[in-house]
Amino acid sequence: MSVTTGVLASDAAPRRLPGAAPCVERVAARVAGAADAAGVADASAASGGFEASPASAAFEAFEAERNAILEEFWADAARRGTPLIEAVEGDPDHCAATFLWRGHRATRQVLLLAEGIANRADLAASLLSPLPGTDIWHLTYRLRADHRGSYRMAADISPGEPPAAAAPLQQRLLSLSAHAAPDPLNPRKMQGRWTDRATSVFELPRAPARAWIEWTEPRPGVPRGRVERHRLPAGALGAERDVWAYLPPGGHAAELPVLVLCDGDMWFGRLAFQDTLDALIADGALPPLAVLAPDAVDRDTRRRELDAHERHVGFLADELLPWAAGRWPLTTDPARTLVSGQGLAGLTSLYAGFLRPERFGNVLSQSAPVARLDIDASRPVTVRLDVGLREEEILDHHRDLYENLRSHGCPVTLGEYNGGHDWACWRGCLAEGLVGLLGH
Repeated sequence: MSVTTGVLASDAAPRRLPGAAPCVERVAARVAGAADAAGVADASAASGGFEASPASAAFEAFEAERNAILEEFWADAARRGTPLIEAVEGDPDHCAATFLWRGHRATRQVLLLAEGIANRADLAASLLSPLPGTDIWHLTYRLRADHRGSYRMAADISPGEPPAAAAPLQQRLLSLSAHAAPDPLNPRKMQGRWTDRATSVFELPRAPARAWIEWTEPRPGVPRGRVERHRLPAGALGAERDVWAYLPPGGHAAELPVLVLCDGDMWFGRLAFQDTLDALIADGALPPLAVLAPDAVDRDTRRRELDAHERHVGFLADELLPWAAGRWPLTTDPARTLVSGQGLAGLTSLYAGFLRPERFGNVLSQSAPVARLDIDASRPVTVRLDVGLREEEILDHHRDLYENLRSHGCPVTLGEYNGGHDWACWRGCLAEGLVGLLGH
């Protein structure tokens, strides 16, 4: 029984820094210097060439120099990848992360939607600021140096000025958020849920290493398992269900350990989690195992079914597992069978383990609404809980559940990561949890 926590949740709280970060201040200083050298009184009077400017040789010289400075800045940002990460003077435990957007004459606002950082109830607090006289929009947060997360950005190019009053502005930004897209200057992308839009991923220098995570392509030379998609009856749910099945590389006469993983459409349809499994098995961190991953179907079906409901547990334990055992050599040993999920699916996983411990001897639950869980904590189940320090509504509930399970003698681990309710964090934690629960 163990607990792994961050230093302090409050220490990990993002803080928006006022003004411009050093990387932006340097550009502003260079532009101002170019204006002084050319004898231009107000460099911000011509905002990056987006408005009419005085026709003079001096101004034209300044404009050419300013454009060269900006091109150099954007080329450097593209080379380094965004957000731009800088040290915080006198504070080695935190970094300054600067998010950037290249605007044009129609840009009215730029919104950052970052998991674990943005407050959807106050989107105005996540608006980037324009640097006068340039095409730079910027926003800097002080973040603890182990932060990891995903984000999207959206530029408002609507005609007219944004509303000044808080309520109409919030409504406009909520509408704008529906059009958010990945950061074009960040090469690290992760496929999104329910839509084709991806998200951008970033991590700070002290974020825990994720040894088996491949964000862009499979590791070369690693033997590949196979992924199949099947449709099977689901009497307990009153409908058929698509199920993704991962089978490890090579032939296996011995019975394979089994992972039942909720949200198969995300893990295998979007995130290509088979690449991570292949790497874990090739490195000997995990034994060859089979994964059964039912689709979540859609948002409404997921909300309705993935909760502490006996019928969904019945589908997993009494329909899915027997169906799979009739096709492949799978173990029936609960000590080598694991059920896992995130959010509501994490709640389902916990409920499945404690309701049917003769089927599921291990549970890996991530970021679940555990305050809604009503279980017999004395059941013989091994549990790993993961939660983000930026998940303030459920963080304390996870700590309480950990203490409750521990007091009843349940083998339980609590992992706390510096991030939010985020697939970018869950993917690495899932790999680590599998190694801890099923590894050699």
